[in-house]
Amino acid sequence: MKSFIIFFSLIVTVFVYSCKSGNSDVNLDKYLDFSLQQVLQTLNSQGDIEGLPRYIKPGETGWTTTPITGWTSGFWPGILWYLYEYSGDAHIKEQAYSWTNVLNGLKEWKTKDHDLGFMVFCSYGNGYRLAGDPDFKSFILDIADTLTTLYNPNAGTILSWPGRQNIGNIHVSGAVNHNTIMDNMMNLEMLFWAAKHGDNQNLYDIAVQHARQTKRDFLRDDYSSYHVVIYDSITGEVGHKITHQGYSDDSMWARGQAWGIYGFAIAYRETGYPEFLETAKNMAHIYIKRLPEDLVPYWDFDDPRIPDVERDASAAAITASALLEIASLVEDTNESEWYRNTAINMLGSLGENYLSDGTNHAVLCHSVGNKNRNSEVGVPIIYADYYFIEALLKARRSNRLFRVYANQQ
Repeated sequence: MKSFIIFFSLIVTVFVYSCKSGNSDVNLDKYLDFSLQQVLQTLNSQGDIEGLPRYIKPGETGWTTTPITGWTSGFWPGILWYLYEYSGDAHIKEQAYSWTNVLNGLKEWKTKDHDLGFMVFCSYGNGYRLAGDPDFKSFILDIADTLTTLYNPNAGTILSWPGRQNIGNIHVSGAVNHNTIMDNMMNLEMLFWAAKHGDNQNLYDIAVQHARQTKRDFLRDDYSSYHVVIYDSITGEVGHKITHQGYSDDSMWARGQAWGIYGFAIAYRETGYPEFLETAKNMAHIYIKRLPEDLVPYWDFDDPRIPDVERDASAAAITASALLEIASLVEDTNESEWYRNTAINMLGSLGENYLSDGTNHAVLCHSVGNKNRNSEVGVPIIYADYYFIEALLKARRSNRLFRVYANQQ
């Protein structure tokens, strides 16, 4: 009874706080409706395209696409599943099924990498959650087994880029060739899910070890993170700590930090190990502490040209979703309120300042893919839309929960 009273008080307190704080003014449905409108325009205009939406070039309306083997291929079907969840629209569900099945060819893909989690769990994972299709479950379990073939027990991590020889400023050669990137933390969710639904302890153990090794090797004393760690594939010793997409080896690349916050939150959710929650929180704190006033980061927190550099809306969307995840996991009432309200304020800023102006089919503009290669810089990118919509749905569900319990008082 006591635990129920405490939980009830938490719900009421957070509801009252959110109304006083001003973030209740963030119109979540408005942004979801806009997202639905933009997605319908894509569906109506692109038809039977080859590939899946990835980014929009400056001055263009429609998406430049990626093949099913591109690391972003799962986000478009995932968006459709999320908007079916929001709208209940049978047409959206039909399209979600169709675009998810486009990825069936991944079963035959010979060049595997860690991005299988992004590609399959964002698409088939959401599809199975919402439609319960047993074929989707079987597909995820098969792909999860494939992902584990990249695990190196000597290094304790999953290989990120098989065969890649040039990473950042390093030419990988000899035994020091097992590379792992912070992004890989996001692909552990599929392993945890598959371990549970496929009764496979090995998948769980690999995911836990990868997270623990990442915690040990990727984090600096202030909980900012390296992008890439390269190990000796035989001894498991760390050979290099570098960046591939950030400003410098010692800088805090915004999207990489966001992946880490989210990935460690997932690791805690799936294991209950406090070390992972503390890591997610500490990574979030250094990220939030260094944000500009509008809560949307520059592409790299240490670019010396700030403020005359690009913002990364994708990093903001990922982090907002991650903070809502943390808010659902922490037990302290005030702490949960703080994470939740920070996330909703981030969503409000994105919706107010970074939405497409309607001249293209994206939801968010101003994301940064790989600035070091001048690739997808300052443009709409599909994963920004995915995590923005995901975060809006999370915030909307939490709003509904708070209101239900408040009305019961």
